[in-house]
Amino acid sequence: QVQLVESGGGSVQAGESLRLSCVVSGRTVRNSAMGWFRQAPGKKREFVASIGATGEYTYYLYSVEGRFTISRADAVNTVYLQMNSLKPEDTAVYYCAEGKSPYSSESAEQYVLWGQGTQVIVSS
Repeated sequence: QVQLVESGGGSVQAGESLRLSCVVSGRTVRNSAMGWFRQAPGKKREFVASIGATGEYTYYLYSVEGRFTISRADAVNTVYLQMNSLKPEDTAVYYCAEGKSPYSSESAEQYVLWGQGTQVIVSS
C-alpha cells in the first residue's frame, strides 16, 4: 500500500522557520512530480509548491515565493518544504501529494495520491 506521510509541522512565531517532510512508502516516486498544498480554516485547499520528477522545474504560490523552497531526495523517497520567514497567514494544514506525471503542476487535479496533512500554526 502506497502512503504519503507528512511531518515537521508545529507552532512557531512569525519570522521563524519550519521544514516539512513527506515520506512516501510502498514504491518509488522518482518518476512523479510532487506537490505541497495547504488548507486554512474556512478556506479552500490551495497550491503552495511543486517540483518535477527531475527536480528541474519548480512552481510556487506567489505569496510564498522567495520564502519557501521545495526539494526532493529520491534516494529516500522524500520531498521537503523549507519554510522561512513564516507569517500568520501561512497557518494551515499542509498536504503532500504525488503527481500523475513527471511534470510539475499547480493544479490539484494533476495529483493522484495525498497525505493526511501536518498542521502549521504561525503566531504574530
